[in-house]
Amino acid sequence: EVQLVESGGGLVQPGGSLRLSCAASGFTFGSYDMNWVRQAPGKGPERVSGVNSGGRTYYADSVRGRFTISRDNAKRTLYLQMNSLKPEDTGVYSCTAETVGHSYWGQGTQVTVSS
Repeated sequence: EVQLVESGGGLVQPGGSLRLSCAASGFTFGSYDMNWVRQAPGKGPERVSGVNSGGRTYYADSVRGRFTISRDNAKRTLYLQMNSLKPEDTGVYSCTAETVGHSYWGQGTQVTVSS
């Protein structure tokens, strides 16, 4: 059974930091492209960052320079270090795993940036 389990969300003040984790099981983690997708209240999903199976990274303009994505294939875990958080970063953050013909999503973890 494929599982993607996110953790690390919470309430943080503007300017603060959080580190999200996504623990994967049930598929060949190292062969998949991994992403973090954010859904803010009242908005559609937004891909904020990704790392492909070869290690190439992607960042949305809104988070570049503040967020860092990484993956540990031995631990089958995806990370997102989020610094200098802003209220507009608030949302549910889900990790996704993708390869040709397959796409999996986790349930997500809530991130709230508020004073």
